[in-house]
Amino acid sequence: MVLSNWSPASHNQMLGRRIAHPPSTNYNEDFELPAAKRVKRLASNSPSRPSSDHKVFESSPRSTPRRNEVLDSEADSEEEDDQEIPRASQTELESALPAVKTDKEAIAEYEATRAAEAAGAGLDLHGRLGQRKWVQGKSSIYVDAFNLALETVLDEESHLFDEAEMAVFQRWREMSYEGQYLYVRLFLRKTAAWHRINRLKYYGDISDLNAAVDDLFRSHELPATTATALRAPGEVEPPKDAVLADSFTFADSSVDQIDSLDEAASLLLLDELKTIAKEAKVQGKNKGELLTALQRTSQKQGALGWSGLKRLDTEESIKSEQTVDYEEDADGAPNGLRTSRDSHFRRKILSITGPCIRLSSAAFKLLERVHLVFYRSTEWTEKSLTTIILARISRRNFPPYLVSRSTNIFPSRSALLEFEASIRTQFAVDSVLEFNGTVDKDGLHKIKAIFEEIYPRWLTILAEEQRKEDRVYESGEGAYLRRFSPAWVYTRIVHKGAYVLGRFKDHKREHQILTELLAQRLFHAARRGAWYQRKALLEEHYMWALSPAAEDNHTDDQQQQQKHWKRIALRTCEDGLQDRDCHLIYHHDLQKRIAKLERQLKVPKRQQHDFGHVRLAKPHERFVHGTRVERERTPSRNGRRRSSTDLASTTTNPRRGGKTIWLDPADANNECSVEAMCLSHYRSLGWKGYHSEGGIMRTLFAHLFHSVLFTYVPNVFQTPFQTCPLDLHTDAFYASRFSEIHARLNAISNGDAASILRAAYEENANRQTCVVGLDWGFELDDLLEILACFRGEALSTVCKVMAQEYQQRGGGVPDLFLWDNRGKGEVMFAEVKSENDRLSDTQRLWIDVLSGAGVRVELCNAVAKEVVVRR
Repeated sequence: MVLSNWSPASHNQMLGRRIAHPPSTNYNEDFELPAAKRVKRLASNSPSRPSSDHKVFESSPRSTPRRNEVLDSEADSEEEDDQEIPRASQTELESALPAVKTDKEAIAEYEATRAAEAAGAGLDLHGRLGQRKWVQGKSSIYVDAFNLALETVLDEESHLFDEAEMAVFQRWREMSYEGQYLYVRLFLRKTAAWHRINRLKYYGDISDLNAAVDDLFRSHELPATTATALRAPGEVEPPKDAVLADSFTFADSSVDQIDSLDEAASLLLLDELKTIAKEAKVQGKNKGELLTALQRTSQKQGALGWSGLKRLDTEESIKSEQTVDYEEDADGAPNGLRTSRDSHFRRKILSITGPCIRLSSAAFKLLERVHLVFYRSTEWTEKSLTTIILARISRRNFPPYLVSRSTNIFPSRSALLEFEASIRTQFAVDSVLEFNGTVDKDGLHKIKAIFEEIYPRWLTILAEEQRKEDRVYESGEGAYLRRFSPAWVYTRIVHKGAYVLGRFKDHKREHQILTELLAQRLFHAARRGAWYQRKALLEEHYMWALSPAAEDNHTDDQQQQQKHWKRIALRTCEDGLQDRDCHLIYHHDLQKRIAKLERQLKVPKRQQHDFGHVRLAKPHERFVHGTRVERERTPSRNGRRRSSTDLASTTTNPRRGGKTIWLDPADANNECSVEAMCLSHYRSLGWKGYHSEGGIMRTLFAHLFHSVLFTYVPNVFQTPFQTCPLDLHTDAFYASRFSEIHARLNAISNGDAASILRAAYEENANRQTCVVGLDWGFELDDLLEILACFRGEALSTVCKVMAQEYQQRGGGVPDLFLWDNRGKGEVMFAEVKSENDRLSDTQRLWIDVLSGAGVRVELCNAVAKEVVVRR
């Protein structure tokens, strides 16, 4: 199995990642930010395989569709509704499951694995799921898996729902199979989008589509509930569309809900929109421009054919015209007239599209909450059900492990609702800081206000969680469950609040918050290194000026205060190096700061720290000359052919970050990537190697830590279909298995890596067990030969970094993995760069890690000695 590089959800990334050390005089002056940095998008997003016959699982860019989103595309088609929606991020469970196919392929496999109707007769829900037997039109794996999640949650954790919500579940049980089937299929698609009923193509499983639609449109009364609304800190009020009223429907009808021209126009295909635009005499190059022009026409012109329609001046009409008071809008047109124009266009559009259906938000949010509880997911996703379904029907072998599911993940309904609210607040914070470009003062004030509101609640829950850790959980048992506490989310918001305090130059308060963050050890252990770095920076440059002695302007006192706070900064760095939860990637910067502070404080040489054993060696640069291929440009859109000057400029200055094509002299000058061309050069020098971009390291880690990965830890194995524990991609993995991981690291350092890998390989090779990161395409002999060349101490260091931050360190590994088994043997990594290319931050970090471990690293610069232009 191949591990595709996994990108975290943008709202779960630490802002700025590693804290830089700029001169104190220029730190965020006047709220200005540096110019946006152009970062090369790494090719490692789709790991290459060691040979051409290895399968490649590529990940496509992810985006999240929003409600009423207008697709700006020239490729509208009748099949667009059946396409899989790209995911914004993966949950822990989705990351732990094996790579799965798309929805259409899954349906085909589902049809292929369905047993005969007679064989499936009389089976209940669990029987159908266990034996993979479904009957078309009578049962479905989608409905069964959906109902299994609901039944499991209600059997074990029904205390999380009130009377009205339980009534919704009862109405779901009473719904017809076809109504349930239609709802679940829409649940797996664009849940916030409208769908044309006449284009829903589920005839094989729904005999009466109109009846199924009526089931979802039917209004149901709800009983009065005794539950009170929760007012969560940092949130003014819960989203109105997520609160159940006195009655509800499972789906909305376009007849009642579409009341704006924008929403109606978004339902049109491009050709249909062009027809409307032609009648309205508006133009545009694409769907977005056509929609804008149509809306502008609705505001400034009479509706199509409207001016030609007049009624007779009857006594009633004259009286009505005298009584109607039209208010003028910003364009000078009466509001009533504008409403009529919009209504005209809207009716015309809906006559084209026909009736449409959309899942009701309140019911959908409730069922989404069920999936949050069932899948133990800390992130919102529309594809968690699909993932578990595809894992169930995939005929693959999984490692043996003990499945354990805790039933007390949320102790009460209020805890669940507060966790949901905290996720919404976190998203609001990230929307300001990370999703909308440069942050202005108003945005910073907004984040500061949220931080101040949740800060007291954070301290309260922090104390509660610490008492629970001391009295309830055994060592490490609650590490993963803590991710479902509001305090886990609030800690991240407090971290962002400390950043905002720094932007406002409130360094004294920022220092206090960082001290409190470091004082707790339950949440976000992966950030402790960054907190140590920032705290030491404040103590070195700022805190002395905030002391009472500095305010008296006595020079001697100021100098003493500076030395005093530098000594404190030195102790902070030392504490960071001694903190077992401070990840290895931060050690180098802490060591550099210690060396600098000891020089400034004039610490005697014999008392200074000696970090010579981990001193970084600069990567050696190598230049490989080859022939680069440029494609001849097509004529421009205006018909003008590109001049020779234009062509020359493109051949000498290729686009930064773009993939280049080269000729491989070792393969009859066939076209290849720049990495393949450089790999051929290294092979000519006697090296063996792969263009793996971390694939070999992930495979070695999977073999060497196989027993550690699947050792029993409560709550991290929720299903029998996982390729790794749920906490592998979190900071709880390392903390929960500290002793097991270090025992394995010591064994690797002592030279036992080959025997450990051979045992794991022989145990799982015949079954081709699905394990995260494990690529069975690498031969055992090659892996053993690599271990013979890889020093045990260096391999142990690299594995420790992966154990601490498996998710974050998925990218940035140098392109080429090379080894030379001649003589004593040596391992080398090479990062390949074309012209106008440069290292990214993650690549620099990996180079630092490898160099610090004593592994040879080279920067291989591909230089074009000749450029060939081809069609």
